[in-house]
Amino acid sequence: IAPAHPGCAQTDENKDVDVIEDVVFHYLEVFDALKLTQFDLVGSCVGGWIAAEIAARHPEEIRKLVLIGAAGLFVEGALIGDIFMMAQAERGSSYASLREMLFASANQPNALDLFPDGMGEMEDEVRRYQMLRFSSRIGFKPPYFYNRPLRNRLHRITSPALVIWGEKDNFVPRSHGETYAKLIPNSSELKIIPASGHSLIVEKPEETANLVADFLAS
Repeated sequence: IAPAHPGCAQTDENKDVDVIEDVVFHYLEVFDALKLTQFDLVGSCVGGWIAAEIAARHPEEIRKLVLIGAAGLFVEGALIGDIFMMAQAERGSSYASLREMLFASANQPNALDLFPDGMGEMEDEVRRYQMLRFSSRIGFKPPYFYNRPLRNRLHRITSPALVIWGEKDNFVPRSHGETYAKLIPNSSELKIIPASGHSLIVEKPEETANLVADFLAS
């Protein structure tokens, strides 16, 4: 089950979403509607942040937890990148800095496919706009994409946890992954995927899927 965040993937916006707590309650309603009482939970980037918040509040519902390049923490001296600034085209047409933040290389094909220079297809432009609107609702508080109390709540997570990170993540620093792996009691060591950036599920889909599948099946 892969839910779309409110306002993304052609879904309606939830105008009651202003902070991460609102998103958590939105997903609790989703779980209730689907009659899910215990399940594995996997999240990437902001989805990883949401997953960590849910697991800290309702540890009894989570069987296993996987965080992939998860945002959500405040780590001194290692701030999450300003994607809102990078989303503005340089010289009116170049998105190289945004690609460099989200991928191992600004010029690799999958990065150029998702974030081409100049004006892209309207469907892609709308998708990017929706992503930024949703992200700004819960993450637009400098230094961006964090909930300071979350760090002190990770000890509540009781499920086995796997933390996966890209070797060249220029958006969420590796120290955030190290912090998650250290503070979640039943976390395995941090798994680093070589030659990849923040967008692991796009850059290294097979390697990422194999790590997740092996962990959930073990």
